[in-house]
Amino acid sequence: MRELAERRVPGLGGRSVTVNLAESPLGWLRARGMVDARQFEAGERLRCDYERACIAPRTTMRWTARVDGGAGGFDPAHAQIAAKRRFDAALAALGGGLKDVAWRVICAGETLPTAERGLGWPARAGRIVLTLALDRLGDHYGLG
Repeated sequence: MRELAERRVPGLGGRSVTVNLAESPLGWLRARGMVDARQFEAGERLRCDYERACIAPRTTMRWTARVDGGAGGFDPAHAQIAAKRRFDAALAALGGGLKDVAWRVICAGETLPTAERGLGWPARAGRIVLTLALDRLGDHYGLG
């Protein structure tokens, strides 16, 4: 189910637009043709490993039942550790100049203007650097 909300757009005379709150900044860029399919796939792989590694801080206790029923067999910790290693390897492949904007937009879900302000960059510089980061991630993941 999509989470939609009406938002007022400043400077457009009180005009409002419908916003999909569940859409990621990377998905927004893809839907508008600002990143290609390869770049989007590379970003989604990074975000997936970020989520699987449970790197983001939690605000509450985890109440979900264990997948394996509490007995031996599948250990979610092994999947989490493997995802963390893949995530760290991908960020290392990006390097210092590219990983900051990639983490902010792909993993933290910041919009490009917010990431640019946070990094002290001029407006519209973030998209250029983000596309470079996504291209390098595509190379890292071996996407054709």
